[in-house]
Amino acid sequence: MLQIAAGYAFALGCALIVIAGDTVLKAAAESGRATLSPPILVGCVFYAVSALAWFWSMRHITMVQGAVAYTMFSLIALCLIGALYFDEVLQAREYAGIACALAAVVLMIRVA
Repeated sequence: MLQIAAGYAFALGCALIVIAGDTVLKAAAESGRATLSPPILVGCVFYAVSALAWFWSMRHITMVQGAVAYTMFSLIALCLIGALYFDEVLQAREYAGIACALAAVVLMIRVA
């Protein structure tokens, strides 16, 4: 049980690191930064570190379990960041898409 909890914790860590990288890259893109500017490089470092967290996650849980956890964490967090930090407006269509994606994740958890 501790091994599974560790796997999910690493999957959450991976998602959070990728989300931090996505946020830095989105902010850099919106400010018109050059491709090799410091914020872009920081975003790339976040992605490299997330690969290590993903590796550690896969040592403790199956790929399906990791993918389900990563998807759930990323989907909700990135939607919230987009709406709250970048003032992106979510329409009914986006909410329906999020609901369908979450339902798919729930179905995968029950099968896995």
